[in-house]
Amino acid sequence: MIAIGKREFIGMFKSVKSIIIIAVLLLTAFYSAKYSEILTAGISLTETEMEDIHTGGLLFLLLLFGQLFVMGLSHDSINRESHERTMRFLVTRTSRPRILLGKFAGAWLFWVVCIVISFLLISIFSLNFNLFIFSQVIALGTFQIAVAMLLSIVIPKPSVTMFLGILIGMLFPIVSFWIVFTGNKWISWLKFGNPYYYLVEDNYLFLVIFGLAGLIMAAAMVIFNRREF
Repeated sequence: MIAIGKREFIGMFKSVKSIIIIAVLLLTAFYSAKYSEILTAGISLTETEMEDIHTGGLLFLLLLFGQLFVMGLSHDSINRESHERTMRFLVTRTSRPRILLGKFAGAWLFWVVCIVISFLLISIFSLNFNLFIFSQVIALGTFQIAVAMLLSIVIPKPSVTMFLGILIGMLFPIVSFWIVFTGNKWISWLKFGNPYYYLVEDNYLFLVIFGLAGLIMAAAMVIFNRREF
């Protein structure tokens, strides 16, 4: 599992898409931290909001485009191995749970490194590392990676998951915000299965998102174990 995770982690840093996404994250973190106080001049904010304002641009970017970024890099994490006929080699060398967890761990560590660097860049200007918001972002990223892994298992063709990944990445934040804030009683119950609902309040409900990610990975594991390669 460690070898698979390491291979996934290093491989993600080598792609052009990864470099572009990392650049976007770092530039957003830099400019949102550097010019946040100027952009919010004249706006009435609470003391807590002022403390967190440096992360505003990065949070906005990740909430709107985080799922798209994750899908862009991990939509073919599993089915690429099947398409290149390397999955048969992997399943003879190690167990399927180890393969899936290794892939997940590699992708998760990649995003943790990217987010840590972004928050460290922000902390240079704010002189504060907001561990609570950082943990919320990690929770959301964990959920998004789990969704990408599930899609890569359910759909066997990388070309299809690329298209669906873009579609899901674009629609997910829109649908999520609608579900969370809609007054429709027939729709609003879906918010309990949506990670955005647990990010609205400044409390530790965001930990539920890790549980949702675990359920998605459990479903992915069941489907993966039944696949023939």
